[in-house]
Amino acid sequence: MSDKEVKYVDAGAAYDSSNPRGGSTELQPGDVSENADGLQRRLNNRQIQLIAIGGSIGTALFVSIGTGLARGGPLSLFLAYAVYSCVLGLVNNCIAEMIVLQPVSGGFVRLAGKWVDDAFGFMAGWNFFFYEALLIPFEITALNLVLSFWTDAIPTAAVCAACIVLYALLNVLAVRIYGEAEFWLSGGKVILIIMLFFFTFITMVGGNPRHDAYGFRYWRDPGPMAEYHTKGGLGRFEGLLAALWSASFTVVGPEYIAMVAAEAKRPRIYIKNAFKTIYWRFGIFFILGALCVGIVVPYNDPTLVGVITGTVSGGGTAAASPYVIAMENLGVSVMPHITNALMLTSIFSAGNTYTYCATRSLYGLALEGRAPRFLTKVTRQGVPIWSFCCVMLFPFLSFLQVGSGSSTVLTWLVNLITAGGLIDYIVMCVTYLCFYRACKAQGLDRSTLPYTGWFQPYCGWIGLVVETLVVIFFGYSSFTPWDVGTFFSNYTMVLVAPVLFVGWKLIKKTRFVRPLEADLVWDRPIVDAYEATFISPPVGFWTEMLQVVGFNRNKSDDRRTSIQVLEQELEGDKARP
Repeated sequence: MSDKEVKYVDAGAAYDSSNPRGGSTELQPGDVSENADGLQRRLNNRQIQLIAIGGSIGTALFVSIGTGLARGGPLSLFLAYAVYSCVLGLVNNCIAEMIVLQPVSGGFVRLAGKWVDDAFGFMAGWNFFFYEALLIPFEITALNLVLSFWTDAIPTAAVCAACIVLYALLNVLAVRIYGEAEFWLSGGKVILIIMLFFFTFITMVGGNPRHDAYGFRYWRDPGPMAEYHTKGGLGRFEGLLAALWSASFTVVGPEYIAMVAAEAKRPRIYIKNAFKTIYWRFGIFFILGALCVGIVVPYNDPTLVGVITGTVSGGGTAAASPYVIAMENLGVSVMPHITNALMLTSIFSAGNTYTYCATRSLYGLALEGRAPRFLTKVTRQGVPIWSFCCVMLFPFLSFLQVGSGSSTVLTWLVNLITAGGLIDYIVMCVTYLCFYRACKAQGLDRSTLPYTGWFQPYCGWIGLVVETLVVIFFGYSSFTPWDVGTFFSNYTMVLVAPVLFVGWKLIKKTRFVRPLEADLVWDRPIVDAYEATFISPPVGFWTEMLQVVGFNRNKSDDRRTSIQVLEQELEGDKARP
């Protein structure tokens, strides 16, 4: 087969133009749809990569990480973030193999119902939906707090209304609008984290107004590990655990790539690349980020401790960021304002992503009959309109912050679903183990898949065990001494999830999917047919980045909409002398 005859489809099965029905599944002539449902594949490579980055970088990396530092110390923080990043890397290894094979609407939520149990999918879907939807008003609240870093004159209600309108516009028009917005907003996050890394290095070697080359001073004084909850060796171990809990709510990412897979161009290539690059993102953004935070400020800094305990104002704004505290300690005057401005883009981006993910998860639930059928209605632009309308009710909860007493209600709502994110990772691991067992039972060689996870099924088992232990023990402090409010804040979703599972199982009389009965084909022929229509090589990330500024605009993802047309053209080529 000559180079001219090769058309790139996916890394697992290159499309051979001499065999138009080649690939992992036989392709039949006819018009080719992009999905089995109404969603449209419009997200390009650069948008997917930046969405993947934006989904993994949140305000927690800039602000909330300070809690882990204050309770655990710099060494505990670094170890906790390194260990948890590795654990989530194992989870990513699981979900990547499944999503690249089946980039379906609803992501991992629908996979759970397809390969484990319909009741398991019901529980996973509603857990993820409420987790994402309730975080939208929380991010709007955080946006108001960040604005208060400069002034309190901006009306809270006006900010809430503006955010709701902007989220609605970015999500109701078309998925490419959302993708383009996230591309630029996520770019702001990347600029911020890189800026803070440079700030750390330059100031630690003496490049600051005080000319103080402090280096790793704070690792020696007050020391590498802090005591938390108790004293002595046990206190330092509990400090390490507190840092680990901080990491478990800061290090995220795989779930957002899974949710955009159904609207990504060439998912067998672009989504696979997004999953593969998540490992170095964990290393650079989270592990290196934890190291930098432990360098720039001591864990017993009065301002840091005061913000966490509530005795110092500024919690939730840039003033609570360990980096900004370090800037003020060193006499750096301008960078706190730049940091706060870029944090605005980070928070707005997070709310925008939550809006998108909540809409798609509700749509996925409706496709499988786990939510009302009318929610499957899709516009000509590929937007699940009624699912979107339901999701847009949640941002209005942000108006609760207008009243001081009502704001407590919003805080409680968010606290109640805190464990939801951890449950998502447990769902991914359980689903993968069932998928792996089905592949073995049905004799499917996983090396023939578009993406094959390494060290399986052990990655799945390790990820499942560690995430389960984190879910069980992250709220242990509510028992010593016993505190009802803290207990329900930590464990409400842990209690609700089994109720959702058992309730749906009893109502619908579902049963676990047997390995030999698991549908491993599902939407694969549709994706194979869609991939086979491309007539150009995939456009690289950096090529698309250059296209943004006007270079290489002649390169694009060109495709035909019909396998019939493709076959006719190939037969015509063969007939020519």
